[in-house]
Amino acid sequence: MYAIIETGGKQYQVKEGDEIFVEKLGVEEGDVTFDKVLLIGSDSGITAGAPYVSGASVKATLIKNGKGKKVRVFTYKPKKGEKVAKGHRQPYSKVKIDSINA
Repeated sequence: MYAIIETGGKQYQVKEGDEIFVEKLGVEEGDVTFDKVLLIGSDSGITAGAPYVSGASVKATLIKNGKGKKVRVFTYKPKKGEKVAKGHRQPYSKVKIDSINA
């Protein structure tokens, strides 16, 4: 059984036992429930929502919050002596999918 969920403006295909990185969730340690389920697939068929499947949810456990690798951004204007170097680390949450409730 698998499901397609939406969180942080992105869509993820998940199965039970998967560990995925999603946009940072506003919670600390503990359980997380994803209610925006777009599709549920199983051996008996596919259930698609319009836009979400009613009554469906995906339960997960938050493993950790962290930051990704640093991305360096450098801009300059030629012949003006203007240079700017910036860095960015995108925050993320790592979750483990526990169960898919259809």
